[in-house]
Amino acid sequence: MKPLEVRIPHRLDEAEVHRRLDLAVGKARGEYADKISGLTASWRDDTTLDVSFDVLGTAVTSEVEILPTELAVRLSLPAMASLFAGQIKSSIESRLGGLLEAKPV
Repeated sequence: MKPLEVRIPHRLDEAEVHRRLDLAVGKARGEYADKISGLTASWRDDTTLDVSFDVLGTAVTSEVEILPTELAVRLSLPAMASLFAGQIKSSIESRLGGLLEAKPV
């Protein structure tokens, strides 16, 4: 497994980031149902969300940590997926960056 870390800045309070992440997980279950399976997400504590899923028969695990001014996303990528680390990082930045904009969701 290869580690990948993505940091996304935000200006929201912790409760609002938590709420938006919960909404995003629910949306992802429907939006990506044909691409991933076994999506699980659970809060380890108030600021850390553990997320795991299978894609093409390969398990992916990650944690999303809410920090005061940024979100830290840490993934463990299978070796084959690490070939696409740049695309994965860009996708995370785009999706979560939009999610964390200061407008109401």
